[in-house]
Amino acid sequence: MGNHCGTDPIIGDQVSHEASIPRRMNILLLNQAFYPDVVATAQLASDLTAALVQAGHEVTIVCNSRGYDDPKLRFPNEETWKGVKIVRVGATGLGKSSRWRRAADFGTFIASCALRVWSLPKFDVVIAMTSPPLISFVASLALPRRARSLVFWSMDLNPDEAIAAGWLQPNSLLARLLSRMLLYSLHRADRIIALDRFMKQRIEAKGVDANKILVVPPWSLDDRVRFDPAGREEFRTIHNLSSKFVVMHSGNHSPCHPLETLLQAAERLAESEDVAFCFVGGGSEFGKVKERAQNRGLRNVLCLPYQPIEKLSGSLSAADLHVVVMGDQYVGIVHPCKIYNVLAVKKPFLYIGPNESHVTDIIGQSSAYVSSHGDVEGVVANILRAMRNAVLDSPRGVEVETLFSKNRLVPQMISAIEQGGRANM
Repeated sequence: MGNHCGTDPIIGDQVSHEASIPRRMNILLLNQAFYPDVVATAQLASDLTAALVQAGHEVTIVCNSRGYDDPKLRFPNEETWKGVKIVRVGATGLGKSSRWRRAADFGTFIASCALRVWSLPKFDVVIAMTSPPLISFVASLALPRRARSLVFWSMDLNPDEAIAAGWLQPNSLLARLLSRMLLYSLHRADRIIALDRFMKQRIEAKGVDANKILVVPPWSLDDRVRFDPAGREEFRTIHNLSSKFVVMHSGNHSPCHPLETLLQAAERLAESEDVAFCFVGGGSEFGKVKERAQNRGLRNVLCLPYQPIEKLSGSLSAADLHVVVMGDQYVGIVHPCKIYNVLAVKKPFLYIGPNESHVTDIIGQSSAYVSSHGDVEGVVANILRAMRNAVLDSPRGVEVETLFSKNRLVPQMISAIEQGGRANM
């Protein structure tokens, strides 16, 4: 395990808490997805905004009126949920089947979001997440007329991600323009929330003041996700998995989390009647996984959509071995947060990725197996080893209540936001 910033063994920085009670603030959050959508950023944004309301603040979110993974799904234009005022704006719903369609959806949402923000009253703080990419630039342009302070909640880094994926040439005009937009947002922010020490290092390397960058990882949904024996059996029975050793990849299926090695392992084990591979979720690569399984006749592969939040404990508990994947070139750029819910259900997991990442920072405190991309034999061997160990393993994992619980991390986020809001008062 590598060295960590600060004193905490997992969390790089601690947010200081001031004794004085902050005055009530009017807070705006910008993100493409929000309740009742089920993608991770929607769940995190929902948790944070509800907690901000409980802390005495007035909160508004501007988000998309369409479902993140299913654009055919439509939500009301305005409603109030747990005291949070939800304002949803329109955008195209072309889907994720091609880059130009994604770009069109992103662009129309950003334009609609910018127009709506300009029509709203002035806020003390605007919190910008990173879905779609560079929505933070809209937030930075809102200063100082529409908001006094900016808190940049960096769920990923773009255009760094697009460059790492090969979608943009690093020296192209578009890449340089987008990089300047990101840098402008980072410099304008009063507080920056990075998800791990690697992301913080990447942001610092851009010349951003390290003193305003805080590391707060995503929290587990521990009030909604826990080991659920009844839900496990129900899920396994419904999907004919009761007699199988279930290897599960649950969450967003993205090019940043390449599944080729895992899929090749599934093909190697296609004749084994004891092993089933379950892919649950969505994203641009989900359809490709499903199509590949169908085209190659992989009867040991099951593809299911995102599960409702009330069923999430059961679906995650149904796995005997979870898989967490990290692309080699994406360390510090993206942050697969599925690991926190895997830890919450206290199931062993297989990590496929680089030797140093936020995942390897955590490994050693849970039941984990490790392989690298391209090592199909190693993945197969780890799956078979996990099968043999299954009868010996009892559910265990990181003490989520003390490291990654919502009760611990959300107050850190609120403190950072309150401090950011006071910066320009």
